[in-house]
Amino acid sequence: MIEHGGNKILMAKQAGCRPEELLDFSVNLHPDGPPEGLLAECLGAFDSIQEYPEPHAESLSSLAAVKWNRPADDFLFGNGSSELLGLVPRALPVQDALIVTPGYLEYENACRAANLPVRTFPLAETEEFQLNPERLAASLQGRELVILGNPNNPTGNTLPANTLRQLAKEHPDTFFLLDEAFADFTGDSSIGNTLPNLLVSRSLTKYYACPGIRIGYLWGFPEIIARIRELQPPWSVSALATHAATFLLTHARQTADGIPALREELANGLRAADLKVYPSQANFLLCRGETGLAAKLLQKRIAVRDCSNYPGLDARFIRVAVRSREDNARLLAALTPKHVRLPKRKTPALMLQGTCSNAGKSVLAAAFCRLLLQDGFSVAPFKAQNMALNSFVTPDGGEIGRAQAVQAAACHLAPDVRMNPILLKPNSDLGSQVVLLGQPIGNFRVRDYFRKKAELWHEVALAYDSLASEHDCIVLEGAGSPGEVNLKRSDIVNMNMARHADATVLLVGDIDRGGVYASFLGTYQTLEPWERSLLHGFLVNKFRGDPSLLTDAHEYILRTTGKPVLGVIDWQRDLGLPEEDSVNFAFTRPVERDSRTLDAALIALGHTANFTDFAPLEIEPDVRLRLVHTAADFGTPDLVLLPGSKNVAADMEVLHQNGLAERLRSYHGFLVGICGGLQLLGLSYEDPSHIESFSQVTECLGILPIRTILRPQKTLRQTHAVLSDGTKIHGYEIHHGESFPTAPIESIFDDSQRTVGFLTSNCFATYLHGVFDEDSFRRSFLDRLRMRMGLPPRNTLSHYGFEEALDRLAEHLRSRIDISSLYRKLNLRS
Repeated sequence: MIEHGGNKILMAKQAGCRPEELLDFSVNLHPDGPPEGLLAECLGAFDSIQEYPEPHAESLSSLAAVKWNRPADDFLFGNGSSELLGLVPRALPVQDALIVTPGYLEYENACRAANLPVRTFPLAETEEFQLNPERLAASLQGRELVILGNPNNPTGNTLPANTLRQLAKEHPDTFFLLDEAFADFTGDSSIGNTLPNLLVSRSLTKYYACPGIRIGYLWGFPEIIARIRELQPPWSVSALATHAATFLLTHARQTADGIPALREELANGLRAADLKVYPSQANFLLCRGETGLAAKLLQKRIAVRDCSNYPGLDARFIRVAVRSREDNARLLAALTPKHVRLPKRKTPALMLQGTCSNAGKSVLAAAFCRLLLQDGFSVAPFKAQNMALNSFVTPDGGEIGRAQAVQAAACHLAPDVRMNPILLKPNSDLGSQVVLLGQPIGNFRVRDYFRKKAELWHEVALAYDSLASEHDCIVLEGAGSPGEVNLKRSDIVNMNMARHADATVLLVGDIDRGGVYASFLGTYQTLEPWERSLLHGFLVNKFRGDPSLLTDAHEYILRTTGKPVLGVIDWQRDLGLPEEDSVNFAFTRPVERDSRTLDAALIALGHTANFTDFAPLEIEPDVRLRLVHTAADFGTPDLVLLPGSKNVAADMEVLHQNGLAERLRSYHGFLVGICGGLQLLGLSYEDPSHIESFSQVTECLGILPIRTILRPQKTLRQTHAVLSDGTKIHGYEIHHGESFPTAPIESIFDDSQRTVGFLTSNCFATYLHGVFDEDSFRRSFLDRLRMRMGLPPRNTLSHYGFEEALDRLAEHLRSRIDISSLYRKLNLRS
């Protein structure tokens, strides 16, 4: 490793050891060290230096221009970012400097050297040292230079780059210098279209762990960059640094994907050691503990950054770099050995990831849950983040993905919010509603949610650790594909989750859609070495035919990747389990139908939620369920079904556009509406708080004399209710809406006399999802409809459930996968 000098030698002397014996948490470098090939590049540079003794740092600006897709004149390279920070105050027409503190100490030194008066903007510990942009804006006087780190050093806190760019736009008389020395660890940067008053400083040596090379660069308005260049000493960038930077900008492979998991593990351990740990999105943590902690750790040959010389901090504060899991464990053990234990063996974990969405991960995860349960293990499912409009309510009133509820049933467990800590429910106007540990925390657009992921990861890790501590084994499900390189940096559901759980990963591919082996190879090529180490092998799913025909392909996969194809899973046509957490409609239960069936038209909405509410009707021999997308598909149904909706206003507009609104208003048969379907049947739908839509009031179908108002508080509960004839029904509620009759109508009340639905001679509308899951009510409902049509009641119960299907699928897995070998890999004994 290319080491820094100076301080480490001094600290080693104080610790009474050689520098190489000192475990150094004081320097914030990438825990993986320099990228492969950098040392060889530096050694090979000496031949070039002898032939071309003058460095050519100007060429680096062209490389940075390619990296950022900006003009080369916007960039200036220097002897580390500190040199450039020293030049900026001398080049700008400002009266003073406003420095955000605590912050990098060289900011103030650079301003003092330029005879620039300094004011400070202190971050409040009561606000977790988070920068408040509104409060900062109120402190601006004009003609000053604002200097701040993003991420901040030593806190690791960040603000979204767009927020800081907007602040610069709104204050054109103030110059802003943003130090992004650690921004590569967050993936966010303010570099973009130039602003006359915005400069960004970047360092190559932190992310690429090569501080001795001394290389950094500045980005900004070309006229200002040219002014700073005139102040720069000649040959400030050495030939060696130029060669190294060329390699780093063009060939180096370095990733921060594993750092969030390491950071959260370390943070949790530090909290367990009674240290206050402040939020960080960087590769280091600011902590507050007992006075003199840094000196005590140094006596144990562990160096941390004593932060007592930072403005606003004192001898209780230390900064700790995120290092490898083993190094982090040594630090935790040294802190308070009585209370902090080295990480114990993780709960055995099996993880199903896919080459794509709908590869069958959810179903296979449920099958493995059932298989492990059959073999006597206490097992639970887990999916860190699920994007789904099909959801379920746990017994304690939390909302999770429906697939995790099915997987819980496979384990014979009650659904638990820890099984799916983050649920994303898309809507068209406001992005997605984010549900954290069962409760909604707001609507987020994609970019805003990505910024919040680092904060949410802590909750995900805690939920997993808590759940895993109660079971023998966890079956995890990924999302999408681990090969989606655009999502890797912020991943909390695939390989980063696998690393946190120390899971054995199986990659599932759907052979039915074609190209499964190319998908295996392509996904494998995108994996970093640490990700490949977690991958145990591949599963071919949804196959129709003789598995022996695939032998050559499997041998090729093994030769190419070193990973085996562990099994071939047949296409399961009549399984009846939810395919994936998706909004794709699929009827999967072939049933021998009666000669006379009830024609049930299920209206396909644009934002259908909990489509599975009507899945139980599939198993009834006297019902034929079909999807209706437009008025042309409507026909003459005996029964019309309106499912739930995550955006009633938008779906009402769709019903107008496809002609179904008029067809529904003129329909004289029987209607069923569940949740959003109930709301669509009413007169109006009001969203004054813009919870789902920007529409204030939406005129609905007007079939029922009710109006609905959306409330900020979401109703999440399992509910029992009784119809006027004494019929008992039950289900679960997931809604913001509260519906009121505007004219006399029979209401359905729950046990506490809350209104949970309405009933007329030709309409059944309720907020209860899953109301048709109960066999006797479903049969009673259908027989009443049959008698209304002049048909005799059928009176025969069909049994809806997943038990038989789960058992059958578990047995199929046993026949296609070496379960004993898999158990040995998981260190499980059956």
